Amino acid sequence: MKTQSMAVPKISTRERILDAAVLRFSRYSYEETGLRDIAADVGVDVAYVHRCFGSKAELFAEAVAVTIRAEELLSGEPARLAHTLAKQLFTSDGSQPEDGPGKLDIIIHSLTSPAATSILREFIMNDFIKPLSAKLDQPTVQKAAFVTALVTGLGIMRNVLQMDPLLDDEGGELESYLTTLLKTIMASA
Repeated sequence: MKTQSMAVPKISTRERILDAAVLRFSRYSYEETGLRDIAADVGVDVAYVHRCFGSKAELFAEAVAVTIRAEELLSGEPARLAHTLAKQLFTSDGSQPEDGPGKLDIIIHSLTSPAATSILREFIMNDFIKPLSAKLDQPTVQKAAFVTALVTGLGIMRNVLQMDPLLDDEGGELESYLTTLLKTIMASA
């Protein structure tokens, strides 16, 4: 009798490097994270990391993009965007996810680095604020930036600092408040 084995999808070395970079950048500052450390985590030569990603800045930018996944956060109907953003924030219980770093960890650990903040600023503007603005009934970058700041600030207070008053469950009162607030901001003239 033949047994079927579940084939485990093979992860490319490039993907393993990117996963290791996400973990490193989420645990250590930009300056404390070296390409040699990431290469050692994966068991490859640092030259291969350079060949796959170019510079540390380019690897960091890609690590930020795969961690935050802005396109997923902004997917769906514009009319449901406020609900989607609020739900995303309250989906977890505010603790560290079991399967890896939280979306904000890579940002938090990089805020003191001028090189990293430049990359973060560009990513947030081009991959989140501008696409969010385009989805609004009356697109304005300022309104989209305000929504981004509100959601990010609440995310830091809730999921990073774990402020007790903000640790409401998914579908709870705070998620409802945030949804209403975001709808109001997004619909304002």
